[in-house]
Amino acid sequence: MTRQQACILAAGRGTRLGRPHPKPLTPLDDGTTILGGQLARIAAAFDRPQIYVVVGFKLDMILEDYPDPVFVYAEAYDETNTSKSLLKALRATNDGGVLWMNGDVVFDDALLALTVPLIEAEQSFVAVNTASTADEEVKYTVDEAGWIAQLSKTVVGGLGEAVGVNYVAAQDKAALIDRLAEVDANDYFERGIELAIERDGVRFAALDISERSAVEVDTPEDLDRANQSLRGRPES
Repeated sequence: MTRQQACILAAGRGTRLGRPHPKPLTPLDDGTTILGGQLARIAAAFDRPQIYVVVGFKLDMILEDYPDPVFVYAEAYDETNTSKSLLKALRATNDGGVLWMNGDVVFDDALLALTVPLIEAEQSFVAVNTASTADEEVKYTVDEAGWIAQLSKTVVGGLGEAVGVNYVAAQDKAALIDRLAEVDANDYFERGIELAIERDGVRFAALDISERSAVEVDTPEDLDRANQSLRGRPES
């Protein structure tokens, strides 16, 4: 059986959180870090997964704390956005589909179990939360057939938010790589997904994970919400 490939985008500074270390190394109340929790949950969900971590800002700290993954260096991490981090990651992977996530997502133990049926079906997807559509978050719409149509922070009339956990199937990976190479250096990877949909006919499903907890940690308030979710308390 092919080992599942997973990528964590952990190259950025995370300045809004105001910590001296890379944001993925932010300690959580359960005794681990954001990155540590992600690695543990990926390892629990898949059999011997091949994990890639894209690093940049203070990469030595990440390598020292978590030496086991394959590391991909984003040398222009301070000049580029997640589109180019994901591009580097996908180019480094082997044949086959790739699960990827932002390096600041805190999610519960059961979330990745929801992704398995679509991964096994080789269906590209974007995990979404239909319970919220905050202005600063990446929102989405779908077409008449239910596939992702628009995916960005500027979407009007969004049906929910993308939570930062995604999958590109093997047959769609080359198209996504081409579109990520094409977009502007400051674009988010969602722009590459949109172009692959528009120009290559790639179909991304909207995987509703609203029943699970997933918090992207950008601010101290987000960190509080993430820790509340780990304690099993409702997010406020």
